[in-house]
Amino acid sequence: MKKNNTLFKGASLTRKAGIVASLVLLCLFFAIMSDKFLTRGNMTNILLQSCINGTIAIGMTLVIITGGIQLSVGAIVALSSMAAAKMMAAGVPFYIAILTAMLIGLICGAVDGLLISILKLQPFLVTMGTMSVYRGITLIISDGLPVRGLDSAFLNGMNALNGSVPVPVIILVVLLVIFMFVLKYTRFGQYLFAVGGNEEAARFSCVNTISVKTRTYAVSGLCCAMAAIIYMGRLAAADPQAGDGYEMNAIAAAAIGGASLAGGKGSLLGTMIGACILGTLSNGLTLLNVPSFYQTLFVGLIILVATVIDRFANKS
Repeated sequence: MKKNNTLFKGASLTRKAGIVASLVLLCLFFAIMSDKFLTRGNMTNILLQSCINGTIAIGMTLVIITGGIQLSVGAIVALSSMAAAKMMAAGVPFYIAILTAMLIGLICGAVDGLLISILKLQPFLVTMGTMSVYRGITLIISDGLPVRGLDSAFLNGMNALNGSVPVPVIILVVLLVIFMFVLKYTRFGQYLFAVGGNEEAARFSCVNTISVKTRTYAVSGLCCAMAAIIYMGRLAAADPQAGDGYEMNAIAAAAIGGASLAGGKGSLLGTMIGACILGTLSNGLTLLNVPSFYQTLFVGLIILVATVIDRFANKS
């Protein structure tokens, strides 16, 4: 057993070193191809671009560790941001609007988790269905129109620099540290890996799998709400079509970072590197005037490659 653990840790470290090297090589490539890439403003822009995906990907990684998937993340972002924007435009204090967005995210995620865990439904089908439900609610309450006129104090705060570090980056780092601690040092974190590794065995070991899954999806919904707050701060508006494709980016970030789509394995630090790779790729291709639809192609290819690597890694 000790030998197997050593081999597993060695493989994990090798994969992490590989994705770090990939990020470095990607940065070198774009630095050579564009003299604008390594400027301070562009580096800040990459960080800000990565914040939304990174925040969603934290929750997505936790879900994937349990052996699930969450396709409604983009719709939750849209619904949370639209509700908060509507409240701010109506004169409600921004902190109440933010708390409301967070509550909506928690509830949406918990609904997904309850449907999956209690009714024993497939996560893919459940979250694909709720994706349409949440998106439909967003379109209904917004009449399909974007909402502007957000609270100026909120916008000033979200676009402020704290020691030259943008506020969205601080939000992402705080969430990352919290959930890295949860995964490594709490019983709930251990239960996530147990459920993803073998749900039946976890149930026989007296793990409340219904509670674990429900809480995990609720946390994912909360991360989506935090991403919605960052999104509103950047765009100074809420759009009913916001979040389209966010689920693919979050899955790609988690897969690049070493999360097994079969469950039972995942690293939040790896996920953050994956989010930075995607942010760098998107930014670099934009600087090179590559059409945006090629970026979608690359994200799909990245998910396929990560799935193949994970498949052969599990065989070994």
